Amino acid sequence: MSKDDLAAIERVTRKGGKEVGARRDLIREGDKPKFIYLIQEGWAFRYKTLPDGRRQIVSFFIPGHICDLNVYILKEIDHNIGTVTKTRVAEIGRDDFERLMIEHPRITQALYWDELVTVAIQREWTLNLGQRSAYERISHLLCEMFLRLEAVGHTEGDSCYFPLTQVDLADATGLTAVHVNRTLQELRQHNLIVLHSKRLTIPDLAALKDAALFNDNYLHLNHEGAHLDAND
Repeated sequence: MSKDDLAAIERVTRKGGKEVGARRDLIREGDKPKFIYLIQEGWAFRYKTLPDGRRQIVSFFIPGHICDLNVYILKEIDHNIGTVTKTRVAEIGRDDFERLMIEHPRITQALYWDELVTVAIQREWTLNLGQRSAYERISHLLCEMFLRLEAVGHTEGDSCYFPLTQVDLADATGLTAVHVNRTLQELRQHNLIVLHSKRLTIPDLAALKDAALFNDNYLHLNHEGAHLDAND
């Protein structure tokens, strides 16, 4: 994007924001939409619950992600967004957001790209739950999160900060925490991961991808559409 585009984003995102503590709800099902939230720091996740308290995590948010583009069109929120870590979010109002899209077509293109990738990730998660084994599910999720973090500069070599608990991983993959623990032990024994003190290390990413039957095409990390990039 151009310098003007980036300056416009900076103006909008610095107007309003807040910090939310770890393991708190940012949005609750039934809330009336007031803002579009941009994750600036920290990790969060979207989830649904059943009346008996069972939880399904359906997506993870890392810095740079927008939670629910155009959500103000709805009368009420139909899901929850909770934080994993202490999280800082920018609150973008409807008027500011619409002005941004009208006055900056490259930003609009970027947001359309973001929405398409979000839907692609959701398709992959559905495949993960429906067809992959527990070993493949966990491996796949670890590959995905590592690559997404790498794309926004949040990895260091073959490792990254990884604050998800075994319960989080269980709720995201449709497994029990016991099954997740057993699967992580298998991955460790096969020297595919090191997971310690909220730090994930992947010594051989290609090998972990093979174990997960992982194809990263759904993340669109090859920057298709680079011909639309601004030159100034």
